[in-house]
Amino acid sequence: MKLLKLVPDNTNIHFLKWRVPFYVVSILLMAASWGLVLTKGLNLGVDFIGGQMIRVTFERSAEAPVGELREEVARLGYGEPIIQRYGKPNEISIRMKLPEGAGQEAALADKMARTITADIKKNHADARIDGVDSVSGKVSKELGWDAFKALGLASLAVAAYIWLRFEWQFGVGALFALVHDVTLTLGLFAITGMEFDLNIVAALLTLIGYSLNDTIVVYDRIRENMKKYRRMPMPELLDLSVNETLHRTIVTSLSMLITLVALLLLGPDVIFGFTAAITLGIFVGTYSSIYMAAPILIWLKVNPNSFVPTETALEKQERLAREGA
Repeated sequence: MKLLKLVPDNTNIHFLKWRVPFYVVSILLMAASWGLVLTKGLNLGVDFIGGQMIRVTFERSAEAPVGELREEVARLGYGEPIIQRYGKPNEISIRMKLPEGAGQEAALADKMARTITADIKKNHADARIDGVDSVSGKVSKELGWDAFKALGLASLAVAAYIWLRFEWQFGVGALFALVHDVTLTLGLFAITGMEFDLNIVAALLTLIGYSLNDTIVVYDRIRENMKKYRRMPMPELLDLSVNETLHRTIVTSLSMLITLVALLLLGPDVIFGFTAAITLGIFVGTYSSIYMAAPILIWLKVNPNSFVPTETALEKQERLAREGA
């Protein structure tokens, strides 16, 4: 049986021909993403801002009475609640800021949770409390700082690894590609207002791993071709390397997208943000491997001779004969 080929053999797509326009567009998108993050901000979850989240299911109702709940909880005097649906229409989460002094006296947070849950059960007989999560402001700041350090250290470790395995120019290219991927993902959460919690940090770390894997595959082929085609112009060599790895890239990306699209359409809302982050990451990670990580090697003037192994006299004679032919 003939095997299915998603990419024809010997493709010759001139990816690097459009490297400058794509770089300009990418830098503009990165600037816009950071602008949105700094001006509009991220919809931080309880993990990062502190507070309480109460999850409620209305067992005999097709849809949760969000409007009524908002008014009822607000009358209790703990501030304006943030109520969101997740999962089914009758499942909601109520997010509240912790009362003043809760950092020093944990009993205040427990009292607030008991008061709110008791009021919900009193007014809605079919309400089932599924869980109460509480995070203090101090803990949330520590979680936010730890998440930031995890992303930064992971990116730096990746760059150091590629620097040692290849050359410093490759490390810079990989680091820039990772910053590009994470920045555009943050821009997605800033513009959509989806909740940004520790699950999304896990998605970003997963994205870093995927993008690194794709970038290393391309870089490894570039290094091999540098040894084989020492006189080939750099843009042509990069195009050749990307085309040679194109089939693997498309097959891997499609395999992951099939599962991710199914989760986006059929999965529960509680993992929607996580799935959306990784889905976007598949696209931007593949794109950055081709148009961010590869072209930067031209501008950083990577030296092809650094990958040429020491030759014996016979090997040198044979190589010169091949190059002269």
